[in-house]
Amino acid sequence: MKNRAGYSIVILMLATFVLAIGLLIAVPVWQTQIQREKEDELIFRGRQFVEAVRLYQAKNPGTFPKSLDELVRKRFLRRLYKDPMTRDGKWNVILQYEGRSRRRSAPAGGGGQAQGSPQQVLVVPQDNLSAVDDPRLLGVVSASPKKSFRIYNDAETYDQWLFFYGADPNNKPEIIYFGRAEKD
Repeated sequence: MKNRAGYSIVILMLATFVLAIGLLIAVPVWQTQIQREKEDELIFRGRQFVEAVRLYQAKNPGTFPKSLDELVRKRFLRRLYKDPMTRDGKWNVILQYEGRSRRRSAPAGGGGQAQGSPQQVLVVPQDNLSAVDDPRLLGVVSASPKKSFRIYNDAETYDQWLFFYGADPNNKPEIIYFGRAEKD
């Protein structure tokens, strides 16, 4: 009778060990699948913002929205989608950029319509958009610098996956980051 109890404990320990090994294999696969789903969601949401800016431009030629909220308020976007790659859901916004003109504490967006892909774009954290004079919103980019599983338009990190009106995958713009010193 004592032998049977010993076998039961050994079998139970072996089953627990096999289960633990299975979980060690399954958890990374599950995390990878979740990350890939977030990447798909990032692409979908980014394209929604691009389409909203395109519609805004079609209805208001020569002008651009000044904020993401304006796209929702004027019904070019159903709701303000969150950045799926960050915990707080805040995007970095992409603005038109024409150099040092019209700025307070950092470079600001410049004038004109988007014709083709711009040579330079200004990337501003969503919370800092009010610090830019006359912002001309083109689109969004994730604030996450994390390396992606997928390569999107030759970019390997989420903060390089640019979603903006007038984008040309074959002619990438130079990215100017808000608050960083400009090249002379």
